[in-house]
Amino acid sequence: MLPIPAEELNGSGALGPYWTFYHAVVAEQLSRWLPETPSTVLDMSCGNGRWAVQAAKAGHRVIEMVDFRRPADDQPLHDISKVSQVRADDLRFLPDCSVDAVLAEERAMSVELMAESAIDDVARVLRPGGRTLVCVDSLVLGMAILAEQNYWAHLRQTGEVMLVPWPDGSITRCFSSAQLRELLTEAGLEVEWVRPRTVLSPSTVDHVLASDSRALTWLVNTELDTHPDDDDTVGIHLVASARRPC
Repeated sequence: MLPIPAEELNGSGALGPYWTFYHAVVAEQLSRWLPETPSTVLDMSCGNGRWAVQAAKAGHRVIEMVDFRRPADDQPLHDISKVSQVRADDLRFLPDCSVDAVLAEERAMSVELMAESAIDDVARVLRPGGRTLVCVDSLVLGMAILAEQNYWAHLRQTGEVMLVPWPDGSITRCFSSAQLRELLTEAGLEVEWVRPRTVLSPSTVDHVLASDSRALTWLVNTELDTHPDDDDTVGIHLVASARRPC
């Protein structure tokens, strides 16, 4: 998939149809991934709220971490009794082996520059057999953002950890599939799979939806039924599923 300009990554602009597809892919992937029986799910996906609500509507009890730096009246609110919000910047509020699943969507482990410490905490709070779903920025995205800003020296000197400055002044951490696997396994988790979040290009999605607006479900199923495991040469984000050993 061709790199997406930084200004398009907020879900607006000319790539609006692509983001409709992208979020439909995330929703369907999460639906397939969530535990089959009612469980306790921790959502540490940057306080977005979208995925916490989906998990709660699927019958799970959800603990949603919200950004402690944002005012309380600027946090997402849910009229759903199964979602409990906690203002915190780490997982010290949770005891060991206390949750069945952890969602780290919305590039949570890229925004968290000390991802090793965060994943160690995820492994700690998971019950044996519990699973985590992790989304990160890919090296493809990182190199595209650096190239857009003419940071050619940064591209030549990229080491094991790729920290990318964005035009808005923020910094995120980008991963190859091998680095994402290593992040999870070093925390003692068993990696089930790693894949690009999407391999269909924005131009392909736009063309298909322009031809038939009812094709969204077909596009989503086509995306998720392909298996480009560990292919980090496409896609702006990588997603992985890992399990704590029993």
